[in-house]
Amino acid sequence: MHMADAMISPAVGGAMWAVSAAGIAYCSRKIKNDPDESKVSLMGVLGAFVFAAQMVNFTIPATGSSGHIGGGMLLAVLLGPHAAFLTIASVLVVQALFFADGGLLALGCNIFNLGFFPAFAAYPLIYRKIMSEDATKTRLSAAVILSAAVALQLGAFSVVLQTKASGISELPFLTFVALMQPIHLAIGIVEGVLTAAVISFVWKANPLILDIPCRKAPENRIPVKIVAAVLLAATIIIGGFLSRHASDNPDGLEWAITRSTGKEELESTGNIRKLLASVQEKISILPGYGFQPAGAAAAPDSVSPETGTSISGIVGGSVTLAFVLILGFALKKVLGRQQDRVSDGPGHG
Repeated sequence: MHMADAMISPAVGGAMWAVSAAGIAYCSRKIKNDPDESKVSLMGVLGAFVFAAQMVNFTIPATGSSGHIGGGMLLAVLLGPHAAFLTIASVLVVQALFFADGGLLALGCNIFNLGFFPAFAAYPLIYRKIMSEDATKTRLSAAVILSAAVALQLGAFSVVLQTKASGISELPFLTFVALMQPIHLAIGIVEGVLTAAVISFVWKANPLILDIPCRKAPENRIPVKIVAAVLLAATIIIGGFLSRHASDNPDGLEWAITRSTGKEELESTGNIRKLLASVQEKISILPGYGFQPAGAAAAPDSVSPETGTSISGIVGGSVTLAFVLILGFALKKVLGRQQDRVSDGPGHG
């Protein structure tokens, strides 16, 4: 559900950049108050995991469409809403800059649609409400599946509203929403089931990682470092190997655009869109999660598209891991210093 720049106007794109930037600033300040230093490392590993998982599109039967997990709900349950928002924002930044996945003008929209709704709507209003009592496997799975589906429904509807506000006449509101909501409901349910499977593994390994009531935590808990190592190994397998077998069908957003307009994608016009597209083209190291088909950076004939996908999965996961770790530890250090200065100011010491 990564929006392209052609789907929004510069005014809407700029406004959503401001909204998402404000959300990032807010969450950054919240992170510095979290005493759990291990969360930063977990943010990095889970960011890489979500990057890899988003590369694997699954087919939605009888539709000609496909979908992939958004990852926001998974991050919210394992990290809490503030760290989850920062992590999904990092994933989307890496995808847009280095893989040309999602437009630069639309980056604020994508961060909001895929980050805000799972972290600050579905997580507190659905997941936490269902998990307010002692955790059981059934309750946990139900909470995760329902929350993931609702979060994706809200995100899909937000896409429709943003295109409407942008005056994109090729995407009539009623037609577009009638296509977007059902297909993303199906995708959301599958995402919920996959997310529940990962959350169930973490819950069995070490339920203290999850912010849920647990009357008696098991004595033989698996250390967080080992859980993170397992997730990192899964990231390599998913990004390096399973990504080769992703569905070739268009994802839910692309499918809805094609059904609404008869075209696979909208034409990107205007100086701002063209400028940002040029910048993105120069920055992207593996556009479209593969080697460029022609030009100086073209892959040798011996390199298959599948190999390009595998390399993209490994490189992307590694870049995301490094990006989130640097961001997380920098925030802890910089904001921690600022807090110390305030504490040492007049009237203190």
